[in-house]
Amino acid sequence: MLFLQLLFNGIQTGAIYALTAAGFALIFGATRIFHVAHGASFALAGYAFLMCSQAGLPWPVGCLAALAVAVAFGLGMDAFIYRPIQRHEGSFFTVFVAAFGMTIVVQSLIEIGFGRGFAVVPSALTMAKEVMPGLYLANIFWVAVGVAVVLFAIVGLFLERTRAGIGLRALSENPELLRAYGLSSRKLSALAFGLGSALTVPGAVLTAVTSGLQPAISAQVMLISLASAVVGGIGSLRGAALAGLLLGVVENLVISVLDTQWSSAAGFVVLFIFILFKPSGLFGQAVTR
Repeated sequence: MLFLQLLFNGIQTGAIYALTAAGFALIFGATRIFHVAHGASFALAGYAFLMCSQAGLPWPVGCLAALAVAVAFGLGMDAFIYRPIQRHEGSFFTVFVAAFGMTIVVQSLIEIGFGRGFAVVPSALTMAKEVMPGLYLANIFWVAVGVAVVLFAIVGLFLERTRAGIGLRALSENPELLRAYGLSSRKLSALAFGLGSALTVPGAVLTAVTSGLQPAISAQVMLISLASAVVGGIGSLRGAALAGLLLGVVENLVISVLDTQWSSAAGFVVLFIFILFKPSGLFGQAVTR
């Protein structure tokens, strides 16, 4: 029964990873920008929700505030950091350093405002109940899974059925198609950052009420997003989502056979295996030279 308990815990964790990784994959797939500050969007959203909770505001208000902060940060990075660098034909390394520096700035500001310790938003949703002998689930599990399923369905339909969604998929691969559709690459880039950043919000809110937030969480989120993107196939939205779920499950199941200290490392063991034996990822396309 321990295995089953860990499996369900892993699915809950994986749902959070999947949403966050999908946001990173969406931004990279559309713009080919290595958005290292994606984890900072997650952290800002989580602490915006925490601040609203501490002020006694209802959950919907906190979620909207988290959404506004995350999207504003993503759009700001695109408009004031990445776009000027691209305008001056900056290198990949220049983009990386700029984004990494902004992540450090965000972490420092959070430490100044909230301290370096963990912060948790108390919620009745985290109270676990025995659903069968030896298996305990909290309502937050169903919330996490339900939100992930609904959001992936909405994003999938948007990318497949709308003109803007088709434009996002063509942005990095076929710019000529954008002109045929009468779309602006600048507006589509902003849309990618806004939508990708918005996908961090559910994970940030769920983390705030379960395992808790701490200022350095942005680095952890970025590593998980990167690992999921590689395992799923660079640029593949469904690949990143499935890989995020896989990593969440692996991190929890490894506890049944190894010490808990191996939990975080287990996901990166999976990453190394894919790099060695299937570098194109689950849904990526192998490149021949």
